[in-house]
Amino acid sequence: MRFEDLKVWKRSARLCTEIYTIFRGSRDFGFRDQITRSALSIASNIAEGFERESQKEKIRFLGFAKGSCGELRTQIYIGIEIGYIDRAAGKRLTEETREISSMLQGLIHAYRRRI
Repeated sequence: MRFEDLKVWKRSARLCTEIYTIFRGSRDFGFRDQITRSALSIASNIAEGFERESQKEKIRFLGFAKGSCGELRTQIYIGIEIGYIDRAAGKRLTEETREISSMLQGLIHAYRRRI
């Protein structure tokens, strides 16, 4: 299976582009850099894991992606509180991170059963 075929990869890539779009004009370079890096890391780690040789490595990188999803969700909460992200958009974004995290957990469990 190719990572490009995974629904979770497609959703995480779309989420990343949305985060980049929201923060395109932000002058808070530190926050912008951190939130875009964590968003980019989700899809990137899924891809990297699927390009690895072993199931254990794949699981490891899916775990990294899941961790980045939690990191992004935290930054979205902070972005809402400091007024960088609209509350309605923030609610939708945090829900998307929860769903992506759940999908990643399902993949991790599925690949663990194969070891």
